[in-house]
Amino acid sequence: MSSPPARTAPDAPPTHPTPTLPGKRPPAADRVYAHVKQGVLERRYEGGTLLTEGGLAEEAGVSRTPVREALLRLEAEGLLRLYPKKGALVLPVSAQEIADVVETRQLVEAHAARKAVPAPPALLARLEELLARQEEQVAAGELAEAAVTDRCFHAEIVRSGGNEILSRLYDQLRDRQLRMGVAAMHAHPERVTRTLTEHGQILEALRDGDAEQVVELLHDHVSWFSHLARGEVR
Repeated sequence: MSSPPARTAPDAPPTHPTPTLPGKRPPAADRVYAHVKQGVLERRYEGGTLLTEGGLAEEAGVSRTPVREALLRLEAEGLLRLYPKKGALVLPVSAQEIADVVETRQLVEAHAARKAVPAPPALLARLEELLARQEEQVAAGELAEAAVTDRCFHAEIVRSGGNEILSRLYDQLRDRQLRMGVAAMHAHPERVTRTLTEHGQILEALRDGDAEQVVELLHDHVSWFSHLARGEVR
């Protein structure tokens, strides 16, 4: 049985690159993969956009062969759908995908939050650091970066629960969370301030050692995406 893939650092979207020697450029397919994936997650390539092999090859300065390999990997991850001789369609975030992600997040985060209380000082310090970083990013208009930090805030709580299997399951939602978060911040900029406020409330409840309050705050915080999918944004 092969060993599991190495986990990517929480502060950046995973790119699953092929290992390279220090000082050497990653293989062309890895460069294209990272370039296109970042574009999808940050909404430079909107849902419904048709990407062509020729256009991506020109953007990345490579031949079409590594582009084709990169697109196949991204299709396997559910970000694109390939159409022979036409290109790759960036798949929009569907209402069903949002509902599935929200349901999974609520189950995992509620369980982890109860186990994380009483919160260790290291967790509180890390959440304070991430909240301060997110505030700076929002003030600078760096919404894609703020979405990454948002995701890290929640992932720290999940990891603090001490269940490695649940942490890995949660990490599998990473790309979907980032994509949904960036889209929400652009479409509803008023939500950004509310997100910061709610993160502060979650942090305060953790400081107080009130597990049920943390769970309630997390539930309401994550549920907003379900309201968004149903057109019931408050």
